[in-house]
Amino acid sequence: MREAMVPLRLRDLLHVAHRDGASDIHIAPGARPATRVHGRLRYLEGAPIEPAESAALLRTLLGDRRCGALVREHDVTGVWCDRESGVAVRVHAYTASDGICIALRLLRARAPSLDELGLPAEVARLASCERGLIVLAGPTGCGKSSTLAALLAEIARARSCRIVTFEDPIEYRHESDLSMFTQREVGRDVESFASAVLGALRADPDVIAIGEMRDPATMRAALVAAETGHLVLTTLHTGTAAQTVDRVVDAFDGAERAYVRAQLAQSLAAVVCQRLVARAPGGGRRPVVEVLVANDAVRAMIREGRVHQLGNAIMTARHEGMMTFAQHAGDLLARREIDGEIAARL
Repeated sequence: MREAMVPLRLRDLLHVAHRDGASDIHIAPGARPATRVHGRLRYLEGAPIEPAESAALLRTLLGDRRCGALVREHDVTGVWCDRESGVAVRVHAYTASDGICIALRLLRARAPSLDELGLPAEVARLASCERGLIVLAGPTGCGKSSTLAALLAEIARARSCRIVTFEDPIEYRHESDLSMFTQREVGRDVESFASAVLGALRADPDVIAIGEMRDPATMRAALVAAETGHLVLTTLHTGTAAQTVDRVVDAFDGAERAYVRAQLAQSLAAVVCQRLVARAPGGGRRPVVEVLVANDAVRAMIREGRVHQLGNAIMTARHEGMMTFAQHAGDLLARREIDGEIAARL
């Protein structure tokens, strides 16, 4: 994480964001900054951000190397930390018609716990898995990275093992407890997710965390690592467990899909899909999840291409640690954590 003197405007923005419980700050030249609070944008009072001020913020947040990458690639992501306050943010800068825009995601000082995130016992049980592939899925901004960090922290507290993570960028710093952590950043410590995972197999890991499966090469590496007896955790931008399976299989050419389907059927441990919904009645948001656990029936469905049947398999196997979005929403409604209108939409 880059450390630097904090411009006054940036310090003020971070103060307001923390005060209001914001998750994000959006900065665009010629416009007033905005925060996202419980999913809604709020424009802040004060003068618009001038282009020169935006450029100065970028130098502070990204440093020379990533600013150079922004010129070449038109968008770049990093993590910045204020040494004095300990505040950390994920920085995403990108070019647009009106100049360079910045999106800041506020990060916790430490990895959250599963309880703090409000995740059910069905998710917490996955921390006891010792091998296989666990995919955390959902749309952008639904908290997948936080769930991944929380699961890794739970694994580290519960047992003695070697955990290696590959992230772009590193958002949460983990401390070794019973487990030994090594965190590596794509673009700085390793060239790509795929090459890093295959190389890590020679470093005696027990658990491998991949920030995101973005391409077939990374998916192939994750499957190989899971097949060889490692526990692999990763994220994917899909909405349901069935879509997650389809996304992995469909990423490959037709001739390779049958093999990948068999690989996935053999190595998959679980899929957790999550969405953020409004809490009731006090405001804020919380996750609602769908959990697929790979039992014999699920493995057969994946292997034989009957992915459309996975929804029914989840619905009827709650006793095996599975749950649908509707089932989890029903639990939350019964505890009055969400309202009936939200539950009915899930």
